[in-house]
Amino acid sequence: MALFSRKSSSSTPEPAQEPEAVEQEIVHASRGYTPAKGRATRKRTEAQRRRSEPPPTNRREALKRAREKARAERSEAYEGMKAGDERYLLPRDKGPERALVRDIVDSRRTVGPYFFAGAFVLLFLFQVPRAEVQLAANLIWLLLALAVIVDSFLISRKVKKMVMERFPKTTQSMRSLYFYAIMRAISFRKLRMPKTRVNIGDKI
Repeated sequence: MALFSRKSSSSTPEPAQEPEAVEQEIVHASRGYTPAKGRATRKRTEAQRRRSEPPPTNRREALKRAREKARAERSEAYEGMKAGDERYLLPRDKGPERALVRDIVDSRRTVGPYFFAGAFVLLFLFQVPRAEVQLAANLIWLLLALAVIVDSFLISRKVKKMVMERFPKTTQSMRSLYFYAIMRAISFRKLRMPKTRVNIGDKI
């Protein structure tokens, strides 16, 4: 009876493996794959989802893909430049000192945009052949120019003060920072590049 019991227990069939597990074992055995310890084996369906884009079939399709890629890169660079990303900025805009200068200028109202708007109006007034109109136009022109000079002086003084406080060991030329600040100050706010990231009146 003991002999029969051993035979009956040894002849019990082993539970069949699932088809998916059998398929994975076959694939791994054929490729000599050894899974890492404690890490689940990746299924074939996951690998199929990661298939790369098929290569172009002809030259026209290859050129089309190249143009689309270049367009996407230009768009990414433009958006990065607008956001002030250092990777996409022009050499004139790079550096923490120039970022600070941009914030100083953008946090205040500047006379420069009003100067250009006024110059556009004065261009028509100068065409009027009346002496009093010509005199008024000249006076307005001088006042606007004087206002720009005074505003540029105040901006430059503030730039020097804040740059020396926050970057005492800077290697940037102060003259170049002054010029950078003035050029940004005389441009219209909506057209400035990189885009403004502070509001008027914000504390820098």
